[in-house]
Amino acid sequence: MRYTVSAPGTPIHAAIQLPASKSISNRALILHALAHGKQTPCNLSDCDDTRVMVRALQGNPEHIDIMAAGTAMRFLTAYLSVTPGSRIITGTQRMQQRPIRILVDSLRLLGAKIDYAGQEGFPPLRITGTELQGDEISLAGNVSSQYISALLMMGAVLPNGLRLHLTGSIISRPYINLTLQLIHDFGGRAEWSSENSITVYPGGYRDVPFTVESDWSAASYWYQILALRGNEERRMKDEESPKGDEHETVELLGLFPRSYQGDSRGAEIFSRLGVHTEYTDRGVRLTLAGTPVSRLEEDMVDIPDLAQTFVVTCCLMDIPFRFTGLQSLKIKETDRIAALITELRKLGYLVRSEQDSVLLWDGERCPAENTPIISTYEDHRMAMAFAPACIVLPQIVIDEPQVVSKSYLAYWEDLKKAGFTISNEQG
Repeated sequence: MRYTVSAPGTPIHAAIQLPASKSISNRALILHALAHGKQTPCNLSDCDDTRVMVRALQGNPEHIDIMAAGTAMRFLTAYLSVTPGSRIITGTQRMQQRPIRILVDSLRLLGAKIDYAGQEGFPPLRITGTELQGDEISLAGNVSSQYISALLMMGAVLPNGLRLHLTGSIISRPYINLTLQLIHDFGGRAEWSSENSITVYPGGYRDVPFTVESDWSAASYWYQILALRGNEERRMKDEESPKGDEHETVELLGLFPRSYQGDSRGAEIFSRLGVHTEYTDRGVRLTLAGTPVSRLEEDMVDIPDLAQTFVVTCCLMDIPFRFTGLQSLKIKETDRIAALITELRKLGYLVRSEQDSVLLWDGERCPAENTPIISTYEDHRMAMAFAPACIVLPQIVIDEPQVVSKSYLAYWEDLKKAGFTISNEQG
């Protein structure tokens, strides 16, 4: 399947009900399960990752297929290690290529019974739940924060709690802090005991009511749309076109100024690209204000899920950039560094990488394909980051657009509400 996406012909004025945060939803479900809770968290994300988590936690199936949900794989591996029963957990072909040895080794050190049911170091896993007696481990701080979060959430149900020491540089610290905050919300106790160490105290969790907030990662695509619209308006005014005089607005419902989510920092970065954020009692209101910077440099070690949004946005706005701290992109749903370089070349942009952790563009161009078709690599963020390119190009074709269901099921319908035209074709 392919979607051909075209931009609105009139100014955008839309109110969008964003999906609930996948990051918060999946953590809340694990904590609720560890609390043996009866009060299911409210406003759970309606996405693939959360649906497979709900399914895995209901009825304790012996064979769990989490499809492409990396969060579910990491969190459930730790959860099943302390849950009575023997189960096999697996996923898509791509999931079976994503490493999990670091988490498995850490759990084994604590006493977990985990075997590889296929290739050593990768899913599928055979896990037999047991009471873990270990209480202290060390882990490299530059691994996926999902490994760290999985261990932290499980730590409160261990007899002696857990002391986790992180060595070297720590990436994605906001996601670790998000986990610590949610542990607290569910009645657990965990804290940074030093700059690089976290203590999770024993005692388990309480069954408490909990409501999930909207997703700042999903919000980034609407910021992107406003930034690109503003850039096109400025270009048309420079050409003395009468279009672009009416202000465009997007209201994103369910976002909060003091969010738990690290990706809320995207609002500040987008302010440098000409998008103003006003917090209201319903969420945020986006308008165009100010002149975009001539170059953008940012350390994205804490916000890797926004990398695709900003890389595509800056190219389409002709803003050179250098983004560092992207070492985790290679082990996401796809190798996102390679995917971005490949797909942007189709549009005529020569993006480069350095040291598997840096993406940069100094304005280099190449001939664009006449009718580029954007491959999505089973990665929801590739589809959502490239769809707004139709604002700059006559249109954009997205291959396998259904991948957005991983985190934002209503993305295409929400684009239509904002005036985008989407046609469906088999490919």
